[in-house]
Amino acid sequence: MPTYQYACNVCFHEFEAVQSFSDDSLTNCPDCKGEIRKIYSAVGVVFKGSGFYKNDSQRAPKADSESKSEQKTEPKALPAASGEKSAAAPTASPTVATSSTTT
Repeated sequence: MPTYQYACNVCFHEFEAVQSFSDDSLTNCPDCKGEIRKIYSAVGVVFKGSGFYKNDSQRAPKADSESKSEQKTEPKALPAASGEKSAAAPTASPTVATSSTTT
């Protein structure tokens, strides 16, 4: 049950009252029977657990996606049957750049 703070408008007496949410607010001071008001103050908030910091809310890269991206960049050597060329792995001939100079 929450604790509410009250202050009297007549004698300035301050006190706390433990009340349920469904209870009506108090209206009279227990000392002088004058009119009272609720005092509202800042509430301390403590964030516990993960997900409250910027680095906690970002998605971490998955290990599977990293290994897949590495596999895409590195060519795989396919085993070829003896005497047959593989259609999946075309052979490339090296090209040599030549420059001719005339003097």
